[in-house]
Amino acid sequence: MTRYSPTNETVSQQRMMEILRRPVITEKSTLIGEHNQVAFYVPLNANKFEVKTAVEKLFKVKVTAVNTLRTKGKVKRHRGRLGKRVDTKKAIVTLAEGDTIDVTTGI
Repeated sequence: MTRYSPTNETVSQQRMMEILRRPVITEKSTLIGEHNQVAFYVPLNANKFEVKTAVEKLFKVKVTAVNTLRTKGKVKRHRGRLGKRVDTKKAIVTLAEGDTIDVTTGI
């Protein structure tokens, strides 16, 4: 896998669509919207530079910061059988002053 640096913006259009899987729509994610932030589910192998490039090019906004967090899948029981939820990764993107993203509409 190739690592991307902040100056290397060679992320393909297909990879950009792959990186931003879907927005996180919860009470907490709507509250961070007041601070000019948006949350997205991203693949486990996506890095901050790829997320920043994808958001800037797809939504035509300026990104000031990207914070990522990984959530390990829980082990749960269903009808006596063990199962495991999948691991997830979220990216919280901070936008520049004056830029907004409406996550309820498509690209």
